[in-house]
Amino acid sequence: MKFDLHTHHFRCGHADGNIRDYIEAGIAAGLQVIGISDHTPFFGHEEEQPFPGIAMAKSELAHYVEEVLQLKKEYDGRIDVLLGIESDFFPEHGALYTETLSRYPFDYIIGSVHQTLGVSIFNKNRWKGLSPQEKVMHKEEYYALIRQSARHGLFQILGHIDAMKGNYPSFSDIMTEEALEETLKVIAECGVAIEINTSGKTKLSGGWYPSHAILERAFHYGVNVTFGSDSHVPSRVGDELMEVAAVLKEIGYTEWVYYKQKQKVSVPLP
Repeated sequence: MKFDLHTHHFRCGHADGNIRDYIEAGIAAGLQVIGISDHTPFFGHEEEQPFPGIAMAKSELAHYVEEVLQLKKEYDGRIDVLLGIESDFFPEHGALYTETLSRYPFDYIIGSVHQTLGVSIFNKNRWKGLSPQEKVMHKEEYYALIRQSARHGLFQILGHIDAMKGNYPSFSDIMTEEALEETLKVIAECGVAIEINTSGKTKLSGGWYPSHAILERAFHYGVNVTFGSDSHVPSRVGDELMEVAAVLKEIGYTEWVYYKQKQKVSVPLP
């Protein structure tokens, strides 16, 4: 079973193409299922679109949902189009995000930590001048937020759980073993899935999120896994899907999951 649950399009302000382009790319890639999952608006800000290059405007959310649902009907029988969304996780705004997103019939919601301590996880400058102890603190804060997101109840999938390494490859060398182990235990206990996200190749770190080593630990704790290219151009839909499946099989996984109407669907690895 081939699917890709993590795709973006022009509304977020940093991706190319429209939703139809990604669906067509999914068909060309031999997918049976494609999930559309653009970034949520920043609901916690008063402005309509405080960060136009990061996420869609609040008024675009309803149009986004309507367009995906229309295309779902149009492509019925050719590919199963799922309505998803990638939501930031801000604990202070958790109730607001839950209430707002509950108005729409999402098949799944990806919860992603993109900011810690008020700074983007992809900001290379956040690491400058930090002591080793401060670097540990930053990394532990990141995983603490991921644990909170797993427990929150809004998300079926957690996005790119070591993406903080994206523009700071040395992130992987910061020793926070206990925080990582605890995070994987919590994810397993909460029954949410983690994605294998192949967009790391577009950052300085290269590779996938999470690393093979983290995937091995995830298997040990019984964490469910899913696949997302995190494509911001249609040509990346399904990117490295078969390579991911092969590595998962080597680790010991025999199946992965996707979500439809927020219900987990387990299918064999291709």
